[in-house]
Amino acid sequence: MRPRPAEVTALYVQSVCGHFPSVKQWESSSPVRFCHDWQGRNADPARETELRLLWADDTIFLRFECHYRTIHIFPDSAPSGRCNQLWERDVTEVFLQPDRFGEKYYKEFEVAPNGLWLDLDIAPSGLRHIKSGMKSLVQIDHEQKVWNSQLAIPFESLTSTFDPAKSWRVNFFRCEGVEPERFYSAWQPTGTAEPNFHVPEKFGVLRWGR
Repeated sequence: MRPRPAEVTALYVQSVCGHFPSVKQWESSSPVRFCHDWQGRNADPARETELRLLWADDTIFLRFECHYRTIHIFPDSAPSGRCNQLWERDVTEVFLQPDRFGEKYYKEFEVAPNGLWLDLDIAPSGLRHIKSGMKSLVQIDHEQKVWNSQLAIPFESLTSTFDPAKSWRVNFFRCEGVEPERFYSAWQPTGTAEPNFHVPEKFGVLRWGR
């Protein structure tokens, strides 16, 4: 019997001042944490990731807090900050799937420690660049070796009919370092022999709380 998937809840906030929630609003949500690799093995607390989620009427907000050993980034991007193949350097990633659960149809959002970003539509035919309207904010504390990324993603870029009574599927990821020491981390392990995040049947459940 297949075990029930893990769940995470995004807490509702009635209003946000500016583009992102306040510290108090973030702290009102319950975090999820992970520090194992994509197979659920080789836990490394020095690379722990903490994730918090909030939502308002038109936006989902995510906040990654990333403990790190080293930082490897692309220095260049488009003027907007978009950077293709961002997953080849250090990055936080979220895959959001409003429907068609278990199939390879979902949206992918990435943010790097220096603020570069990428948004993609994933389908069996391949990936497609989109214009989601996502906003992001990044901070690095070099002394504590922690970097944070905040994402604000409009619901209209994810689904045409958002219903908070219906759960979604989701998974969260981190990449850090360079081969052969590169660390691929996943909230819900994908179980593949080689690093692979694109395994929708392993996604967890995202619920919308009040």
